[in-house]
Amino acid sequence: MRPRKKTTYFERIPGSPDPIVVDIKRRVRFNEADPMAIVWHGRYPLFFEEAAEELGRRCGLSYSDFFDAGVRAPVVELHIDYFQPLFLDEEFTIRASLIWHEGSRLNTEYHLIKQNGSLASSAYMVQLFSDHRTGEAYMVSPELLERCRRRWKAGEIHTQA
Repeated sequence: MRPRKKTTYFERIPGSPDPIVVDIKRRVRFNEADPMAIVWHGRYPLFFEEAAEELGRRCGLSYSDFFDAGVRAPVVELHIDYFQPLFLDEEFTIRASLIWHEGSRLNTEYHLIKQNGSLASSAYMVQLFSDHRTGEAYMVSPELLERCRRRWKAGEIHTQA
């Protein structure tokens, strides 16, 4: 049986660059909580998306970059572990970490961290690159991803966490 609280989901490849990490500070809004003042579990992927967008902007993998390059990166896998609820007006941090992978895909890990430092939720997402016209998956990484990897290896992309 796997441990209840996962801190990592993807294997780290020896010799690969450290993950690119972005933290976003947030507060639970009224429209994100249910009548019991608890964040509804279906909101969590939206939190992860906020951090994923910032991560993409930081490393040249934003939605506009995808559009300009003629590629898509649809989500093919999303897994969420829930540990503690978030409550109305509670401050928390959304952490997104892009994990190095050699394939034509993005492996991202997420953590929702409560103000006291405890873990509310962790998750991972896998996105595969595909051609925006045909929808066919890329067997070789698109230039957009290769450019990101070159910058990543060169240390040009700085972690925010």
